[in-house]
Amino acid sequence: MDSLTQIALGIATAELVAGKKLGNKTFLYGAILGTIPDLDILIGKFLSDVDGVAIHRGFSHSLLFFVFLSPVLGKVISKIEKNTINVNRASWLAFWCLVTHVLLDVFTSWGTQVLWPLQYRFALKTIFVIDPLYTIPLVIALVLVWKNNDFFIRRKHLIRGLVVSSFYLLLTCVLKLFAVNQFEKALENQHLTFQELIVKPTAFNCILWNANVATSEGYYLADYSFFDSQQIRFTFYSKNQELEQLLVNSYDFLELKKISEGWYLITQQNNRLYFNDLRFGLLNDNPKNPQFAFSYAFKENSNGNLTAYEVPKAKRDGKTLLQKIFTRIKGN
Repeated sequence: MDSLTQIALGIATAELVAGKKLGNKTFLYGAILGTIPDLDILIGKFLSDVDGVAIHRGFSHSLLFFVFLSPVLGKVISKIEKNTINVNRASWLAFWCLVTHVLLDVFTSWGTQVLWPLQYRFALKTIFVIDPLYTIPLVIALVLVWKNNDFFIRRKHLIRGLVVSSFYLLLTCVLKLFAVNQFEKALENQHLTFQELIVKPTAFNCILWNANVATSEGYYLADYSFFDSQQIRFTFYSKNQELEQLLVNSYDFLELKKISEGWYLITQQNNRLYFNDLRFGLLNDNPKNPQFAFSYAFKENSNGNLTAYEVPKAKRDGKTLLQKIFTRIKGN
């Protein structure tokens, strides 16, 4: 999830674990601890575009990392807060702030290696990485917590905020199951056979959902809004396997295949090859010249190898995407 949400969840967790001991200092420790797993983004700045993406939500988001890091952080916190909180409680504080960060990430579309060094990435794909309806109840609760010194009143506001945000998170799971059912029925009614189906929410909402449908020849892409009145329309995109053969010896291509979990499309524009991650949607609906939200362009380096560079996202691209979602969310 986004940094603000993870900070809010970290503070809420810190308040739940050690609010009686630390008071408003939970805001400081919760914010720091809730941010630590995402520091892998800073490390990625010093790596190539592909390697930087590959390490995100890897080791720094694993339970193994937290088990070893929590006692160290607990010792540091207990020394800073002498005679206020002991090492055991401070270690639990660190552990749960780190773990809740990762548990929330698991609900998003970007895979999380909770069980690193195992390569499998967990992704329930029920909530977008930024969703105000999850974050706002937490932030409101924390404002009320900050304004009160009475422990029981603080705890009451905190529990309410966590209940509302957790209920919304559970609701997204239910809504996803309904959306999956709608896509499956549409595929059956239109006599479309497929190998695999993934469904995920679009940006900032849980009303409009995208589907990626894998076949042996390519992918059907579609979206569904709970306000739709017509049947779901699937658009086919060929796998362009002949273009993929041009990249089989590229290290970056092999890494991107792993990162995308096999959901990718190779396209060519102006004699340049592009790797498009299908999990994060389209900026347009043109099958002949598709523009994806996450793309990597291949360029030949000095050694003659094809290296991938992330295609920069212009402000107009984000504006186009939001306009598209706002229009589509109202129904077809």
